Amino acid sequence: MTYEFDLFVIGAGSGGIATARRAAEYGAKVGIAEFDRLGGTCVNRGCVPKKLMVYASHFPELFTDAVGYGWSAVKSSLDWEKMITAVNNEVDRLNGIYQKMLDNSQVEILQGYGKLIDNHTIVVGERTVTADKILIAVGGKPTKPDIPGIENAITSDEIFHLKTQPKRMVILGGGYIGSEFACIMNGLGTEVTQITRADMILRGFDDDLRSEIQQGMTNHRVKILNHTQIIGFEKDAEGIKVKVRKDGESEDTVVVDAVSLAALGRKPNTQNLGLENTKIQLKNGAIVVDKYSRTDEENIYAVGDCTDNINLTPVAINEGRAFADTVFGGKSRTMSYENVPTAIFTTPEAATVGLTEAEAREKYGDAVKIYRSRFRPMYYTLAGKEEKTMMKLVVDQNTDKVLGAHMVGTNAAEIIQGVAIAIKMGATKANFDATVGIHPSSAEEFVTMR
Repeated sequence: MTYEFDLFVIGAGSGGIATARRAAEYGAKVGIAEFDRLGGTCVNRGCVPKKLMVYASHFPELFTDAVGYGWSAVKSSLDWEKMITAVNNEVDRLNGIYQKMLDNSQVEILQGYGKLIDNHTIVVGERTVTADKILIAVGGKPTKPDIPGIENAITSDEIFHLKTQPKRMVILGGGYIGSEFACIMNGLGTEVTQITRADMILRGFDDDLRSEIQQGMTNHRVKILNHTQIIGFEKDAEGIKVKVRKDGESEDTVVVDAVSLAALGRKPNTQNLGLENTKIQLKNGAIVVDKYSRTDEENIYAVGDCTDNINLTPVAINEGRAFADTVFGGKSRTMSYENVPTAIFTTPEAATVGLTEAEAREKYGDAVKIYRSRFRPMYYTLAGKEEKTMMKLVVDQNTDKVLGAHMVGTNAAEIIQGVAIAIKMGATKANFDATVGIHPSSAEEFVTMR
């Protein structure tokens, strides 16, 4: 049978676009459907605008640090509207770049929701197309819990479009997205309260990293309420009244100007795709795929957050390119999910790769040895601040292999990216010890720990 497209992609986020372009490089005729802006969550409502706001939030601290180095004190104030406009202008610029990249790759863009009619047919708006292979790359969306008054809360998507800066803000949940936004808004001058039912923020990360970040955030004036449950919201002339209850205590109220659900996570955006017209299976709302990103329909694949594997932009891109290489390039390969590095752009910043201490002990037992260092970086000595950096290596004593590396402190993401290469290659502690450190730097601590 002849199809209109060799590949049709539903969803033009980072994973979908990367896949479409790679398949087109191999000579495939490719179409892609997107109902929103090109670039998906990362470009429009995630990584890019968030990181720009992270940079903006650091300037007040830099102004005060400069005084310790002999610079005169700076009096400065934030023009919220100017910052938000600049951030969104950059997002617009990137949208244009993605448009040009797809045009240059001769990928046809169809504006609208893509819905499967059968395993080879997709409807986009009023147009029906057929494709030999189909890729689903629709990402995820923020979750909204069933709490009275939830309509008064915003998600992480809306934070980038607030017309005015909230003076007081509650962030619900202790995930990495919410923790990042807590630090961003705090650095920009908003009074922030972060509320989580857990004993500590950032569940799933290494415990030393979690405690170090939480203490650092508290030192930077973010108020974190652990063991606390949200009862409901009410809006009146004073603002939004957030009713909370701490374990074993009576109900209390926090009054704020805005409530964000940024930290309550995201879920696969798999509704209304027409999956019921195919053999595709879902598990907890996520599309089930094999190691080649193939669904139960042999010609339909899925990558990225809609499969709820590791929900990171570079993972979605790598999954998509592996699919394109295998199916259209004749280069069979799969995505490896071992030792995927990630960063948490809180203040202090953190990054991690490999196993946490708890994961390593569960797998290797008493053979695990921990190397840990905590110190004040040179930068903060003249600034007169007690900011700390924490570095940690998790090692299997039987093989001397480094199983994990974790860091909290300035430039953690930049440093761990390099360390991740070594760990991916199977480096041992002896390899780290044999590496000459760059002095003076914080990064040298990773090769001098004893």
